[in-house]
Amino acid sequence: MKRILIAAAVTASLAVRPAYAANADKTYEQLKLLVDVLGFIQDNYVDEPEAQKLIYGAASGMVRTLDPYSQFMEPEIHREMKTETEGQYAGVGLRLTFKDDMLTVQTPMPGSPAYRLGVLPNDRLLEIDGASTKDMNMSDALRTLRGSPGTKVKLKLERGPDDGGDSPWKTVAVEITRELVKIESTLSMKLDGGVGYLRVAEFSAKTADDAVEALKKLKKEGATSLILDLRNNPGGLLSAGVEVASTFLGEGKLIVYTQGRKADSRQDFTAGMKAPYPSLPLVVLINSGSASASEIVAGAMQDHKRAVVVGERSFGKASVQSLIPLPDGSGLRLTVARYYTPSGRGIHRDEKTKTGGITPDIVVPVTPESEAKLYAQWEMIYAKDKKPHSVVKTEDLVRDEALDRAVELLKARDVLGALKREG
Repeated sequence: MKRILIAAAVTASLAVRPAYAANADKTYEQLKLLVDVLGFIQDNYVDEPEAQKLIYGAASGMVRTLDPYSQFMEPEIHREMKTETEGQYAGVGLRLTFKDDMLTVQTPMPGSPAYRLGVLPNDRLLEIDGASTKDMNMSDALRTLRGSPGTKVKLKLERGPDDGGDSPWKTVAVEITRELVKIESTLSMKLDGGVGYLRVAEFSAKTADDAVEALKKLKKEGATSLILDLRNNPGGLLSAGVEVASTFLGEGKLIVYTQGRKADSRQDFTAGMKAPYPSLPLVVLINSGSASASEIVAGAMQDHKRAVVVGERSFGKASVQSLIPLPDGSGLRLTVARYYTPSGRGIHRDEKTKTGGITPDIVVPVTPESEAKLYAQWEMIYAKDKKPHSVVKTEDLVRDEALDRAVELLKARDVLGALKREG
């Protein structure tokens, strides 16, 4: 019956749009092939197949033929994707890792329910609501910890001695009420010489507001210049990247434009007429892990000569994906356009020629070994009533050469500016 209805719909469509008759007929024949394969599997496969798995597998396979960034997402993965882009989730606020084959708290997230109740880094997570975590993987643990705001979850923890000595570990039981937990996408601090530092780890719905608040705080602390660190930032929401760029660009300047398959599909994204920080001295840090929205920001700053870009060539992901919800809770992330910098540069990565990305104004090479160590030491540990610190021990920290170069540039600018004023 369904096939008859589909055929009738296609026939009606052909009557209205005869110019597309050949293409529509070919598409129907190809769709019929897919239905036939599904039927043969359901009737003849040695074991009883699960229909939904077959449909999901077909959808995934279809999308995989497009490009690396388009993706069919089953409901659970779709929910996780929305959580990341929205910048918050309902849970207890624990970042977990495996240590000595045990599920261990890497850090509670600042201000979260777990943080306020005094859950500490390196606490071992033994049970969640009475269920042992012994054979639990990371995804299952995180899914169990999350839930509706206001609901409670009981945790059984094991805590080592404060001094790290040989004293026995003790068991700690806590009951935590879940609430909305904001995913921290920014980190800021004031460096020497009036230099402010703002790292953006990803671009979510909350990032632009967080960045503005961080800049206000840095200004109050006496920062007179800024390093915007976009290294290892994989991107996120295009709109968030545009908003962050607008913080430094005013006068309606073009930040980025997108172009889809159709000639009339160009869309321009521009800054407002007034920017909060239009003349703040600025250095942008990028590396091979900087992609998508982070490249939009760096490209706009570079094209408008608003900042000096320092580091290594960025990744080169200049495609735009739309997140499309489907009726059963699954989702489709589909590439719908490519973006271009204000000057019209297409920076999409070409695997054959190894071209693409944003080339910094000042290149600071970093070895893969140092890059890995730097990435690790950026991970911060939070504990109640204690100053945040890197997950890496102080004696194991490596020098951040790109950051040092950025600081030198801003300090040199201040010195040269003072000389010019005195002259």
